[in-house]
Amino acid sequence: MNVWIAIGLTAVGCYGVKLLGLLVPAGALERPVVQRLAALLPVALLAALTAQQTFSAGGGLVLDARAAGLAAAAVALILRAPFLIVVAAAVVVTAGVRALGG
Repeated sequence: MNVWIAIGLTAVGCYGVKLLGLLVPAGALERPVVQRLAALLPVALLAALTAQQTFSAGGGLVLDARAAGLAAAAVALILRAPFLIVVAAAVVVTAGVRALGG
């Protein structure tokens, strides 16, 4: 029963946040600072999530195969490779380092 209560509260909370977003005046959203923040915030959140998932395990800082895969993806991005090549490079390098015992 507790699961259904949590699901219900989450649904109501999500609806409330969505409604709150719709109630924001258009003038507030058209400010240059708000527009810059809206453009940069998703990138910053994705970078933080990537760093947290790559360099942490069990609450500690680690440097393992995931870091090598991220470095390979960064090199592919610098070389302006297509997205699928970037992902493939990260996968191949991560798998290779893990296969070698890293």
